Amino acid sequence: MSTDTSFVVRSHEENWLPVLELAVEEVFEIMLGCRVKPVAPSEQTPNAEFTAMIGLAGALCGILTVSCDAKTAAQIAKSMLGDTAQSMEEVGDALGEICNMIAGNFKNKLAGTDERCMLSVPTVVSGEEYSFHSLADGNSVETVLLFEGAPVAVRLQLQS
Repeated sequence: MSTDTSFVVRSHEENWLPVLELAVEEVFEIMLGCRVKPVAPSEQTPNAEFTAMIGLAGALCGILTVSCDAKTAAQIAKSMLGDTAQSMEEVGDALGEICNMIAGNFKNKLAGTDERCMLSVPTVVSGEEYSFHSLADGNSVETVLLFEGAPVAVRLQLQS
């Protein structure tokens, strides 16, 4: 696999936000059966009790995260799995899968990255007292959307 970083270099010139927002909207509509629209991040900030993350390596290097509060994560799991989603493990699995689908949808929208960008297995961190810091030092874009009235933040941070 080539590690051509021309996509990352071009990211300085391109606006990734509309592509990320479209990927998020499509995943929520297909997997959860609901339409979501971005809101200004300053208007709504989720309490990040759950953060799902997917690493990207190859033509794009970085991390994609999805963060929300515990109640919203549980509602996402319920929308995905039905009333069977009861445990925190199932809630984390559902949020991790949503993150995975957003990352895959995003990279598939970028010409030439499908075969040259690999995704990691989802990782989910939960709790009330944690902080998240990525070592990717490049560009980042973030969108906040409302899922059933609650904010969900999706952030893409690419290494330069």
